[in-house]
Amino acid sequence: MNAIVALCHFCELHGPRTLFCTEVLHAPLPQGAGNGDSPGQGEQAEEEEGGIQMSSRIRAHSPAEGASAESSSPGPKKSDMCEGCRSLAAGHPGYISHDKETSIKYVSHQHPNHPQLFSIVRQACVRSLSCEVCPGREGPIFFGDEQHGFVFSHTFFIKDSLARGFQRWYSIIAIMMDRIYLINSWPFLLGKIRGIIDELQGKALKVFETEQFGCPQRAQRMNTAFTPFLHQRNGNAARSLTSLTSDDNLWACLHTSFAWLLKACGSRLTEKLLEGAPTEDTLVQMEKLADLEEESESWDNSEAEEEEKGPVLPEGTGGRELTKCPTDSSSLSDCGNWQPRKLSVFKSLRHMRQVLGAPSFRMLAWHVLMGNQVIWKSRDADLVQSAFEVLRTMLPVGCVRIIPYSNQYEEAYRCNFLGLSPHVQIPSHVLASEFAVVVEAHSAPRSSLHPARCEDDQSLSKYEFVVTSGSPVAADRVGPTILNKMEAALTNQNLSVGVVDQCLVCLKEEWMNKVKVLFKFTKVDSRPKEDTQKLLSILGASEEDNVKLLKFWMTGLSKTYKSHLMSTVRSPTASEPRN
Repeated sequence: MNAIVALCHFCELHGPRTLFCTEVLHAPLPQGAGNGDSPGQGEQAEEEEGGIQMSSRIRAHSPAEGASAESSSPGPKKSDMCEGCRSLAAGHPGYISHDKETSIKYVSHQHPNHPQLFSIVRQACVRSLSCEVCPGREGPIFFGDEQHGFVFSHTFFIKDSLARGFQRWYSIIAIMMDRIYLINSWPFLLGKIRGIIDELQGKALKVFETEQFGCPQRAQRMNTAFTPFLHQRNGNAARSLTSLTSDDNLWACLHTSFAWLLKACGSRLTEKLLEGAPTEDTLVQMEKLADLEEESESWDNSEAEEEEKGPVLPEGTGGRELTKCPTDSSSLSDCGNWQPRKLSVFKSLRHMRQVLGAPSFRMLAWHVLMGNQVIWKSRDADLVQSAFEVLRTMLPVGCVRIIPYSNQYEEAYRCNFLGLSPHVQIPSHVLASEFAVVVEAHSAPRSSLHPARCEDDQSLSKYEFVVTSGSPVAADRVGPTILNKMEAALTNQNLSVGVVDQCLVCLKEEWMNKVKVLFKFTKVDSRPKEDTQKLLSILGASEEDNVKLLKFWMTGLSKTYKSHLMSTVRSPTASEPRN
């Protein structure tokens, strides 16, 4: 992410000052950032974290070097800085992080070396600690413009027993030129920067409590309440942040945090070029995501209400507990019992067709496309899940309803993909129904184990698959057009798996467009049956299997598309008589 993260401080003597900033460099490092190590002094600290190599190079400066560096630096003069305005010691060139994956370097100084960047950071620092402040003077805010960049700023207080009001004012700012990207990163930046602030405030609070216990300042100030204000201010020495937190490695830790923040924020969002209108699958996925967010918010609100009403029920009392998977990298080390999930057994539709055989696969695919219930029985839940992940690619997203693994039979209206353990009894009417297909994975006898044809088949050589249905598909049946085209693509060995996947996407889009036309023709315009038959002939879908497929896929249309059509019907222009 092309951005700068900086820590700023409002000094009582010198006003807003930049204490520490981390920037991203795609070009060679600037002079003085990592060159010219003195003989005998190498990298003091070096560690790797998340693919980033951290290093800190410190060199001894001669007086001439210090003078030249001070004169060429765009930052404030040394005489204009106090202990509270200074972060790195004189002669410290800063910290450097090397990202091995992207060859990007993260460099931290007190001020940016480039004059234009220094001006941008300086202006953002002044605005974040003066005019651009949220109510209460502590919290996040967004401001900026196209010329000077856009800024995410979070102001906060640090306890100091020697400061006025026993606290000093700081801010952490993130500056970048891309306004949309910065706004989309608001929740991520807010959570991570809030964590850095909490850690700083926690360290400072411990130091503050220790100093107050040893020498309380409030009573001493009450005794000198009538001393002129200027004498108090001159006697109130500024203190560095390392002194306030009692952490000598504070700047190295901040560099690590800021570098990780820039890397993580840059990799969490990716841009996709979308040509044309969004597909039905995209719209359905967006609607499902919105439903999940609403459900999550309702659960959070209900849990908050329960906490206010009374204590949480202990285990075994019939209450249901929702657990969230930890996402922070620090919590992953606590999961000692974590085991990696096995790789999917079925890799693709072509692989499944090779394992099941052409006749059994055609029967299974026919039932999938028609919307009939697919029941898969096996002891291996990963096997069932991998089979459903492959089969679902044949259908639009809105037509897929999966129960991955259950210990009891579920009706067809609840799911069209159902995974069951071997001991579950399936009702007899379902076994005899023409609207269901059952796939059973039995352990193959040792005598009938066949050698694996490839690495993908090694985990399947121990299974025998039996596909049964109350209405098996006849071998000479034409079947839906899309099934025949799918099989032609699967049998063509000149096409790779990736090309076959793109063929399936194109076929689904082609038939979803036919579904849209049929939906508008029958549900919205309410045309007579004779006109519908003529339309089906024009679409090339007049056969019985094609009609059943279109009617089933009609259930997978997005709510957005349906509401759009119904709104056009209700509009005044749509009510005009047709010519």
